[in-house]
Amino acid sequence: MAATIRLEIVTPEKVAYAQEINILEGPAVDGEIGILPRHAPLVTCLKTGILKVTKDGERIKIAISDGFMEVKPEQINVIVRTAELPHQIDIERAKAAQQRARQRLDSEQEIIDYARAEAALNRAIARLKAAGHH
Repeated sequence: MAATIRLEIVTPEKVAYAQEINILEGPAVDGEIGILPRHAPLVTCLKTGILKVTKDGERIKIAISDGFMEVKPEQINVIVRTAELPHQIDIERAKAAQQRARQRLDSEQEIIDYARAEAALNRAIARLKAAGHH
């Protein structure tokens, strides 16, 4: 049996995922990071994107927003604003959000919150990728 590490993904509303896993890959602010069981302790910031979880040979993609990750040799704690498993994602809603964000970014209006529009676009893209629709 392959070695495992406990992964808990927590949002302000709920525990989104809590399982023993084999590998975690995710979008740290300074690049992709991979975590295996017995990893050295660390704390890092996460950016909006996809957490790729491998458990017993199966790979699951979880869309996350920005947050933090704490790693201990026996446990990974991910604290993010939002986390969605593929079956929880409304594809049409995500596509509409992506289109709205692109329109805002392409707009020639002088008053636009580019950071907010870009964040919305990144969230929509992550959700579509996690659901396998990008």
